[in-house]
Amino acid sequence: MRLVDRHGRRRAHPSFAVPDPAVLAELHRAMVIGRRFNQQTGDLARAGRLAVHPSSTGREAAQVGGVLALRAQDWLFPGYRDGVAMITHGVDPLETLALFRGDRRCGYDPHRHRCAPPSTPLAANASHAVGLTYAARTKGRDVAALVLMGDGTTGEGDVHEAYDFAAVWNTPVVFLVQTDQRTAGVPPHDAGPAPTSTRATVGSDVRGYRVDGNDAAAVYAVVARALAEARAGEGPAIVEALTHRVDRHTDADLFQRHRDDGEAAYRAERDPLLRSEALLRGERIVDDGVLEAYERDAARVTVAVDDRLAGEDGHEPSSSSPSPDAHAEVRPMPARR
Repeated sequence: MRLVDRHGRRRAHPSFAVPDPAVLAELHRAMVIGRRFNQQTGDLARAGRLAVHPSSTGREAAQVGGVLALRAQDWLFPGYRDGVAMITHGVDPLETLALFRGDRRCGYDPHRHRCAPPSTPLAANASHAVGLTYAARTKGRDVAALVLMGDGTTGEGDVHEAYDFAAVWNTPVVFLVQTDQRTAGVPPHDAGPAPTSTRATVGSDVRGYRVDGNDAAAVYAVVARALAEARAGEGPAIVEALTHRVDRHTDADLFQRHRDDGEAAYRAERDPLLRSEALLRGERIVDDGVLEAYERDAARVTVAVDDRLAGEDGHEPSSSSPSPDAHAEVRPMPARR
């Protein structure tokens, strides 16, 4: 399903509508911040200031679109590659990096942010989300959850168990599978078809949707619908977002050389940020001044992270940088619906 094509033009759909202009603007702003954050954390890893960084550059639309569809009381269950989703959900950008700095702790208070610790074991977060929503419903609390996974996760037994328990218990959980068909350690052109959510639902009583994962508006619309249906007692859902990841699996990925120029050009044409900006400009939802303000917001986030890291490493922050709490002024927050 697609609501905005790669040229930034609306596409009519019989069941879903393009979100209102305020949501479209916030989706783009969050993606701009997320893209800059991905670039910064990659630089930090290459400089030896992070042990590793699993980038999600290219997948911003799927993460941002899904997270902004959550309500204030809902929970996010991210994987280790979902830092953009976490900061969009309101987690301190620096605290999302605790895992990659070798900290044994989560880095933030999960209850305060309604965001589980990022899951490194594949699919472990899926069962956790089912358990939390089952417990919340038992206590009479109106809480839904969004689980973020990659396509490689759908081959794990844990995720099928989560699907089954969610269906049997009818818990309000949406599993958002970001399919970029880049399984770790396998050259992209040699990889067989990844297990998609459509095949993963076989044998499970779980509704399934497939959406263009580079179309933030479509991801938002589909996840919002799936969450609303789940809350209404219509059962959990799997949303497969077909997207791409520009960078290697991690900094240790040996198969980066298999990405040829033709593939890079194909993916560049489908960059979710270019598509979103084209829509905003074409429909005059925002002007150059607003787009420049989004870039400044992103710069303030990354400068604040860099300065706080420098301070913790025993270095003096730059005197020209924002205060350590500058990220709080520009942190993207979920839309309240």
